[in-house]
Amino acid sequence: MNCYFKAWRAAAAVSLLATTVGAWAQAWPSKPIRLVVPFAVGGVVDLTARETAQVLSARLGQPVIVENRAGNAGMIGVDFVAKAAPDGYTLVMASAGTIAINPHLFKAMPYDPVKDLVAVAPVVQGINIMVVPASSPVKNVREFIAAAKAAPGKINFGSAGTGASDHMATELFANMAGIKITNVPYKGGGPALIDLLAGTIDLIFSSLPPAIGHVKSGRLRALGVTSANRLEVLPDVPTVAEAGVPGYESVAWYGLFAPANTPASIVSRINAETAATLQNPDLRRRFLEGGLIPFSSSPQAFASYVAAETDKWGKVVRANGIKAD
Repeated sequence: MNCYFKAWRAAAAVSLLATTVGAWAQAWPSKPIRLVVPFAVGGVVDLTARETAQVLSARLGQPVIVENRAGNAGMIGVDFVAKAAPDGYTLVMASAGTIAINPHLFKAMPYDPVKDLVAVAPVVQGINIMVVPASSPVKNVREFIAAAKAAPGKINFGSAGTGASDHMATELFANMAGIKITNVPYKGGGPALIDLLAGTIDLIFSSLPPAIGHVKSGRLRALGVTSANRLEVLPDVPTVAEAGVPGYESVAWYGLFAPANTPASIVSRINAETAATLQNPDLRRRFLEGGLIPFSSSPQAFASYVAAETDKWGKVVRANGIKAD
């Protein structure tokens, strides 16, 4: 009888816990949601978060409030969310850098992207564009590769900093093309673009928005885009893969993550609402015009994607001996 009572009590406790968690998840959201951006105001991650939050708020019936917590290569903001309560009310718009690249660059991390966070929903992929000054003698990717092979290490490229998406995209290109070119790190993509226009450096793999106007005006020559397919806004510019480096693809993705142990039902709800948000025609248009490609998947598929990206960029970091500044 005593054993029976203990078994009944244990079963009742499990049932009560399941009911409580289910009710908690069902009531979500009952208050505003905080969406942390681990970078400064005005950057592509910040703009992506604010555009998404506006539409997502309307769908959820609760404000999604963007909060910038910049610093330490994005790790301050991500760490804040990793240590937050796993209740679905604190999310982070994380990037490939903060999740898949930083673990390979820094000896010590304040959070473990796998153990301390759960992948919730992808939002967009940011495309880079391979550009050279209009005065450059190279007219396409194959000519650039030939020039680099003829002068190993003498051609330089600008980047927004060590480990930044443009830096990693260029290193991946160099590895796959079998060339050696020299990184000139800047404090942001803007200064690198200015020097490229002045002819001080030879190449950058720029994010699309700041470069597209200069490409259309003829001040810069676009050799290729880093996506798997050509872009609607630049249909005449080939992908780097079709222009001379088969299999090449590099995207700077951004997506939502939550603290580990966030209830699966809440994760699924956020995922579904985010996917629906990305179907908003006006939002899609704004993203595409800015060189950002909306994409959706299940939380499980997103986690697998993140794992593959982490492995991919780890190989690039190790192959080039890249270390954080």
